[in-house]
Amino acid sequence: MGSLEEFADPSRLYGAARRARIALDAARDQIARHIGGRAEEIVFTSGGTESCNLAISGGALAAAAARRPKRILVSAIEHTAVLEAARRLDGFETVELPCSSTGIVDLSALRAECVAGAGLVSIQLANQEIGTLQPIAEAAAIAREAGALFHTDACMAVGNVPVDVRGLGVDLLSASAHKAYGPRGVGALWVRRGVRVRPSLVGDDRERGRRAGMENLPAIVGWAAALGARAAELDVEAERLTLLAERLRAALPSAVSELVVHGDPASSLPGLVSFSVLYVEGETLLLGLDEKGIAVHSGSSCTSSTHEPSHVLAAIGALTQGSIRVSMGRDTTSEDVDVFLLELPPVVARARALASGKA
Repeated sequence: MGSLEEFADPSRLYGAARRARIALDAARDQIARHIGGRAEEIVFTSGGTESCNLAISGGALAAAAARRPKRILVSAIEHTAVLEAARRLDGFETVELPCSSTGIVDLSALRAECVAGAGLVSIQLANQEIGTLQPIAEAAAIAREAGALFHTDACMAVGNVPVDVRGLGVDLLSASAHKAYGPRGVGALWVRRGVRVRPSLVGDDRERGRRAGMENLPAIVGWAAALGARAAELDVEAERLTLLAERLRAALPSAVSELVVHGDPASSLPGLVSFSVLYVEGETLLLGLDEKGIAVHSGSSCTSSTHEPSHVLAAIGALTQGSIRVSMGRDTTSEDVDVFLLELPPVVARARALASGKA
C-alpha cells in the first residue's frame, strides 16, 4: 500500500504526498471491499462514535433538506453515540423502538412508525453489550419502502462477522477499527452512492466534502491490514468462538446460582457472552475477576464509567445489576473458559458475602 516512512499530507502534490495518497487510496479500497462497498463511498472518521454522530446528524439534516419527515427512529438498545446524537438534534422527534427480551427489534413497531413518517432509521447490526445480531436487511427494506434513509451501527460487526452493505440494503453504515484488532482512533462511515450527508466537521474539502480534517493515515493503513488478516480467518474464528460461547452460556447457570444469561444465542456475535448475577454489583465481580487475571466488562465500555444502569438491559427487561460482558477473541482458548468457570463461583460468593455484610 505504499511507503509510510515519510511524513506527508496526502492532499498535496509533491512526491512524498503523492506516495501518501497512494497508500490512503489503497487502504480505502481494501476497507470498502471488505464490506462490499466502493472506495469513494468511504468517509474516514476518528472512530465509531464520530461515524455514528455523522450518520445521525448529517443523515437526518440531509433528509430534512430533502423534505423527509423530521422523525428519527432508533432501537431502544442502540449505542449512546446514536441515541444521544438523535436526542440532541433540535427540531427532530426521536422514537425508540422496543426490542424483545433477547434484544431483537420489533419490526412491526418499526413498520407502524415508518407509516407514521420517518426521515432516518438507525438500527445497529450487532449490540455492544449483549451481542444480539439484528435482522437488518428486513428492517432496511421497511425503511426504504417508507422513503426513509437507513443507518446501521456495525462497529461491533465489521471484522468479526461477514458484512455486505449491498446485501443489507442500507444507506449508511458505521465501522470502527479497534473492534477487530485494528488501531484505535480511526473509523469510517460508508455512504451509499447518491446519498447525501451534511458534514459535522467543516474547514476543508477532504473526504469528498463530507468530513473535514487530516486523515489519520498510519491508523487507516493499519486498519486495512488488520481487516485483510481478519478476512483470511473470519469463518474459522467465528465457528471456534461460537462453540466457546455456547459452552460458556450452557455452563454458567450451573456454575453460579441465580444467574441470567442475556442475548439471543441463535443470532449473536461469536465470542460475546453477557450475563447478570443477582445480589451483587457488576463492578465488584469485575474487580474480583481482575484479581484472578481475568479481564471482563460491566456494561458498555463507553458508559461503564458513569455507573448508570445499562439502558440496553433495561430495554430488554433484564436485570441491570451485577451485569458482566465476556468478550472472547483470537487468543481465547478452551482452557481459558475452564479457568473462568473455575474462578467465577468463589468470586461471586465473596461478592455476595460482602454485599450482605457477612464477609
